[in-house]
Amino acid sequence: MATTDQLIICEHCDCVYEKVTLAKHQKTLCTRCGGVLQRYNGLTVQQRLALSFTALVLWIFTNFYPVMSISLKGLKNSATLWDSVLALSHGPITFIAMVAAIAMIIAPIFQLVLLIWVLGFALADQRSPGFRFCMRWLETLRPWSMLEVCLLGAMVAVIKLAGLLDVLPGIGLFALAILSLMMIRIAGRDVRELWDIL
Repeated sequence: MATTDQLIICEHCDCVYEKVTLAKHQKTLCTRCGGVLQRYNGLTVQQRLALSFTALVLWIFTNFYPVMSISLKGLKNSATLWDSVLALSHGPITFIAMVAAIAMIIAPIFQLVLLIWVLGFALADQRSPGFRFCMRWLETLRPWSMLEVCLLGAMVAVIKLAGLLDVLPGIGLFALAILSLMMIRIAGRDVRELWDIL
């Protein structure tokens, strides 16, 4: 029986290729549609797990510390990501509040928990219980995690409000900026290589 371990399928056009070993900064592209097949990652399991735990701590800072504080004539107010979702939920656009909560809060924490679960077992060269389920959900959650969009929106809000009020970026905004970069590095790219490792 032929083995398929060294084959990779383009997710855009289903063309089949043989996997190659990549050097730093290299990636392989589909010759038919130009989609990215493989990308050099360079992270070991230990490094990825350490970054996942760091991202989890940053997620806590992002969600429970103020993203920005505004003050005008002695009145001061600060807002967290949770506050922004709650503010949206009280208006006529409750559906947008739900989408924002999924994209900014729920999807990233699920990604991190699943990564820590899978990588924790990977340290002992074992597949975690529910490995297939976890890997499929990691791939499903990837497009839903939009921390970088949230970061861009927060930065635009800070710049726009700075002309009208006294605006101070909070700890949450700095944590959000670092967390966005880390999520792109550990979970935003292709997680299929975990299948090969395990």
